Amino acid sequence: MRRALDLARSPDAALGPNPRVGCVLLDPDGTVVAEGYHRGAGWPHAEVEALAQAGDRARGSTAVVTLEPCAHTGRTGPCTQALLDAGVVRVVLAQPDDTPVASGGADVLRAAGVEVEDGVLADQAAEVNREWSLALHRRRPHLTWKFAATLDGRVAAADGSSRWITSPEARADVHGWRARCDAVLVGTGTVRADDPRLTVRDGGRPLPRARQPLRVVMGASDLPAGARVLDEEAPSVHLRTRDPRAALAELAARGCQQVWLEGGPRLAGAFVGAGLVDRVVAYYAPRLLGEGAAALGPAGVPTLAAAPALVVADVRRVGPDVRVVAERPRAEE
Repeated sequence: MRRALDLARSPDAALGPNPRVGCVLLDPDGTVVAEGYHRGAGWPHAEVEALAQAGDRARGSTAVVTLEPCAHTGRTGPCTQALLDAGVVRVVLAQPDDTPVASGGADVLRAAGVEVEDGVLADQAAEVNREWSLALHRRRPHLTWKFAATLDGRVAAADGSSRWITSPEARADVHGWRARCDAVLVGTGTVRADDPRLTVRDGGRPLPRARQPLRVVMGASDLPAGARVLDEEAPSVHLRTRDPRAALAELAARGCQQVWLEGGPRLAGAFVGAGLVDRVVAYYAPRLLGEGAAALGPAGVPTLAAAPALVVADVRRVGPDVRVVAERPRAEE
């Protein structure tokens, strides 16, 4: 299983909405027959890749896989059927797959006479897909709040100007994070003020529509005619609600598991106040303003003791700026 987990962590395994999965096939003597891992949406699942590599040697083998084999047909067929067709007689898995469309694979295999052992290194498997796992556990998308500010925490100057506080390097870094999510979320105020595209771009060019996250605008107000967030570069939706929980419930119903929040201070305050922020990615530019909008609006935090405490996971330079990543404590997950 440790080898399967290493495969799931492979550098070219996509960091995105789909879980990273590794699979090792063993013959009856415990010798490795084949290995595979999932490279991202549209690619063969880890089990299918390993089975293709093994060919006829898969018959009578044991499949060691980091996530319960799926039992549904999506972009690819069900892995349970692929394992059965290949003659696999035993499956050892780490983490169950509780997603509504994919769950039940272990039961399908058992019903077909395959020996199934589950829960092996389950915690380590969940850590490989931390955001995906947390979304399953909480029954809502994992939410990351991103903001860019000066060292004194201002996201706009006193005259309202905010482009650009951080460097081109920081803005390029943001696109890498966006690409890992199912949805990018802002409020109607941000659309009216900045007219953002909210697309993922690589070297200044947008990725194909099929690889773009869903662009989500939240709020009761109508959107301006011709707003760029409504163009054809990526799918878009307008959620006519001001309730953070209602917005995440709607996105969960649409299959979103990772949401990237780029809204203004007021929207960020609403999500912080509701206890829905799982991670903060903050970019600090070496500038000082002294006046202007603060990064976070009212969040219902009356005292220092009541302030949500995060754990710093990473600090690094991005061009001339500093990026800080902080996450919800593990005890609260």
